[in-house]
Amino acid sequence: MKFLHSMIRVSDPEATVAFFQQLGLEERRRMENEAGRFTLIFLGVPGDEGGEVELTYNWDEAGYPGGRNFGHLAYQVDDIYASCQRLMEAGVTINRPPRDGRMAFVRSPDNISVELLQKGAALAPAEPWASMPNTGEW
Repeated sequence: MKFLHSMIRVSDPEATVAFFQQLGLEERRRMENEAGRFTLIFLGVPGDEGGEVELTYNWDEAGYPGGRNFGHLAYQVDDIYASCQRLMEAGVTINRPPRDGRMAFVRSPDNISVELLQKGAALAPAEPWASMPNTGEW
């Protein structure tokens, strides 16, 4: 077996695609289904043919309360501090900063938690991250 994808329902597909592009994913394909009134958008890590994120946009949906019931997606990053800095500068909410140099949680426009894990050993604690408080539930 191999992991294929995780599906999340989204209310603003363009904002969510932009969020995942900030994480470093690329859009691979998009399918519009006029009869079913939905759009499927598949994103993945460039150069990695592994698992994808499937965004499902139901055209007539007015939003999804309680997006946290999904759980989270997890991605390994080369530099947790640089990744979080880039995301923060792009306006992404960092709910759990990488105080330990190993793990952070960020939030998509639809309140889906995304876990970022440092590749290899944890980085040494560094400011401003070491003293930054959590900004929300993760």
